[in-house]
Formats: sequence, structure tokens, C-alpha cells
Amino acid sequence: MDCFSINGGKNMAFTFQINNDVVWNHDEKLLAKAERNTPKLIQTTIQPAAIAEIIADEKSVNGFKSVVSEKNIAQLPDYTLGRDEKIALDLGDHYVGKFTIDIDSVGSPMDAPLYLRLKFAEVPAEIVAEAADYDGWLSRSWIQEEFVHLDVLPTTLEMPRRYSCRYIELSVIDTSPKWKASFSNPIFMAESSVSMEQLPKPVIEDKELEAIYTISVKTLQDCMQTVFEDGPKRDRRLWIGDLRLQALANYATFDDLALTKRCMYLFGGMTTEEGKIPANVFTEPNLTPDDTFLFDYSLFFATILFDYVQHTQDETVLQDLYPAAKKGMDLALRQVDEAGRLVLTEDWPVFIDWSNDFDKATAGQAVIIYAMKRFIQLAEKMQDSQVKHYQALCQQLEEFARTTLYDAEKKQFVIEGSGEVNVASQVWMVLAEVMDAKTNQEIMETTIKEQFPITGFGTPYMYHHVVEALFVAGLPEAAVQLMKDYWGKMISMGADTFWEAFKPEDLDFSPYGSPIISSYCHAWSCTPAYLIKKYLAG
Repeated sequence: MDCFSINGGKNMAFTFQINNDVVWNHDEKLLAKAERNTPKLIQTTIQPAAIAEIIADEKSVNGFKSVVSEKNIAQLPDYTLGRDEKIALDLGDHYVGKFTIDIDSVGSPMDAPLYLRLKFAEVPAEIVAEAADYDGWLSRSWIQEEFVHLDVLPTTLEMPRRYSCRYIELSVIDTSPKWKASFSNPIFMAESSVSMEQLPKPVIEDKELEAIYTISVKTLQDCMQTVFEDGPKRDRRLWIGDLRLQALANYATFDDLALTKRCMYLFGGMTTEEGKIPANVFTEPNLTPDDTFLFDYSLFFATILFDYVQHTQDETVLQDLYPAAKKGMDLALRQVDEAGRLVLTEDWPVFIDWSNDFDKATAGQAVIIYAMKRFIQLAEKMQDSQVKHYQALCQQLEEFARTTLYDAEKKQFVIEGSGEVNVASQVWMVLAEVMDAKTNQEIMETTIKEQFPITGFGTPYMYHHVVEALFVAGLPEAAVQLMKDYWGKMISMGADTFWEAFKPEDLDFSPYGSPIISSYCHAWSCTPAYLIKKYLAG
């Protein structure tokens, strides 16, 4: 395996893996079932709600917000644009889809082409950001900006790419002194595999939680395309860590079982010869597994299957995918030594969270326990002859955690050797229910006292697990407060959908150095819909 690390901004890092020697198994029967569950996307015609003015505002995301212009969207054709003039359209909410607009020339005969720039932005700050200034570690090809020459007007401009946005800026780079461009009939054709009409909305009396729930659902909807995408603006692919959380949120909301099955069959149908589950897969132009492997993500295949079977009692899916889950679990268990210690390696790291500010070994130990407990229940359903073998290994992993990794005096799990205490260790050990309920509550109460407010974590992915651990530990008030402090803060800063990365202690934080490349609609941030439904709304 080759890998190279790239600085991902303050206190962040990312490692690209290149595994050229991987031998893949493609199970054509499973992949055929995946294709049969491909959804037909629902298209919805969206017309801009207003013309927007983007202004500086230090309380809004990345320092800018949108206000409704004095210009009337109904009079858009009258606001003709010449050289260096621009106008921003506000769709009224976040959408994913394709854009068309009619363009004509006004004035003297058209004696030069129209040179037009279009920007598609999820948040107002993207409109202000200049692509030329971007110097981040992700490809600039993700920037939602297009330059178009039009030789003859009138015409209907149909943009071929799909965009994820709320705001669309039309900027005339040049016409000629003799004429200006007039724009009319802007249409955004939104796409998703689900519709809000199929959503049974729970009664939520707390207005702040209701707002968090609503935006969570919108985030999920816009990430539900032909697969559960991690982000419709950037990456646009199926990641297994995101899938686990999206599926849970989906069960609590849209309950689109076909899309969940499709995604599970894609992962189950494309594994390495030795049984590793890829961290993500591509679906275009062909079904292709990525050569990136994360230890915890691979384990989550079994937990996703468990969650699905618990929700549906679908024995066929269990029969189809259990062999891949079992092979993946057996491979992961090779990383466990005779003492019951998980031994992590550089070529198969745990993710836990983007941040590299903390040691992830204890959290990794907890994740394998968490996954094994769910896998064992699947093994029992399958009447697997090795059930007792798995139970014994799980007990050994738990015993090592209780005797070597837990500090009873501190009431915290630690890193073996260094004694480091971090939030992720506590959270995952509580989720894995290694200790009894009373001790779990003490662990999280100590965590709140000594490690809150949380710093260092940069993603809603990790914050989800902290909130759920608080619920599991019997601390619902603290769980609700953290949801409000984190997701509620995003809303106060102008979120229409929830973001890929957010640090309350660093409001200007972007893991990529610029909002122009950040994802402001991201799958792993949609989980308050699940948390609220499961733990609060019933």
C-alpha cells in the first residue's frame, strides 16, 4: 500500500491510500440485486424565490449572509447586465439538481459573444470566495463555477452538470458596449430519490429541536440520490461510515428500504479477496470499489446489516449478505492478540474522526466490541456453528477493556501505556456497553465535567456519537443540550442543511482552507432526525 498525507488545515490531516495490488471479488448476483434496487429520481421544478444581496456578517457562516434584494425576482429580465455586472438568485432553500435559464440580448445588435460566469453556492460565503485564491489539498475541480461563451442570443442555457446549492450568481464578464444580457425563466430541476410528501413528521414540542429535525431531514433528502451520497456537492459517492448513519436516519423518516438495500448490496458485492470491505464505492461510469480501507468502516458493514434486519426482519437480505459480514469480521479479528487487545496497523487505520489530536486505539477497541455484539446476533439468527467462538472472543475483548483500559479511579477509559484520556474513548466504550449502566453514566458524567465543552473534533460525525452516548448513559438533558449547542449553532449561523465540518470553538474553520470547497450538505450530519425520533419522540 502506498499512502500520502496532506495537511488538511488546523489540527487536521488526511491520508490518501493507493492500493494497486488489491484483488477484488465481484459477486455478480449481489450486484444485480443492487442494480434492481436503483431508484428513479423524483424531479421537482424550483423557481428562484428572490434576488439576493450577499453582505458581510460576522455571525454567519464564514462571515457572510444573504438578504432579500430590493430588486423583484418577477422583474428579472429588466435587470440587464453588462461587463462586470452580476446578480444572485436565491432558490429559497437548498437543492440538488440541474439549472437552465433563458438569455437574450438587449440594445444594439449583438456584435460580440456573451462571456458569462455562473457560481452555484450552498452558502453565501461561496459567492464571495474567489476560485483563483483557493490553495487547498482537495482538487479545485470540485468548485461549482462555470465559464460559458454564447455566440448567439436568444438561447436557453442548459447546464449539463448537477449542482448542490441555494444561491446562483450570474456574472457577465463581458458583452460589448453596444448591448447587455437579459435573463429570464430560471429553472432549477431538483432531484432526490425521496419526497417530503412521504415523510411522517413527528410532533416535536420544543421549537429548537423541531428546527434541528427539519433541517436534518432536508440534509438527508438531498443526499439520497441513486445511492446514499456523502455529499452532493463534493465526493458524491457512497461511503460506508456515512451509510450507517444515513440508514438509521432514513428508517426514522422516509423509510426508503430499496435504497438502503442497494447500498448494502454494493458493498457486499465488491470486497477484497481476503474479505475487506472498501470504505467507499463509485457507481459511475461503472461499479467500482475504492482502494481505501478503514478498519472501523469495514466493521460497520455488519452493524448496517444488523440495523436493517432489526428494522425489516428481511431474511433474504440476511442470507445474501451474512457471508460478506462474516468474512469481514473474521479478517478484523486477526488484529486481536491473545490478550484480547486490538492491534491497529498503519495500512488499516481506524477513522473515528478526522482529527489526529487524540489516540484512537481505545475507541477502536470499543468499535470492534460494538460491531461484534451486533454480528453475534446475526450469527445466532443464521444458526452459525461458530457463535460460541465469536462470543468468547467478544468477552475477551471486553475483559481487556475493563481490566487494562479502564481507570476506576478516574472513571475514564485510557490509552494503554500513555494513560491519555479522550472523549472518543469514553463515547465508544459507552456505545459498546462494555460497563454496566451505572458505570456508563458515571463515565459520561465525568466526561462532561472534565472534557466539556468539547474541542478538537471537527465533524458532526463525532458529535453524533457523543450525543448518542449521552442518551445511552441515561443523560438525555445533556444529550439535548449538546444537540442544541452544536446543530442549533449551525442554524443560528444560517444553515439550510447541516455541514460536513464544524467547530463551535473555531467558527471560521474549514478543513480545506476555503468555503468554496467545503460541503455544507453532508450525510453524516443528518442524524438528529434519528436521535430525536428514537430517544425523544418515540
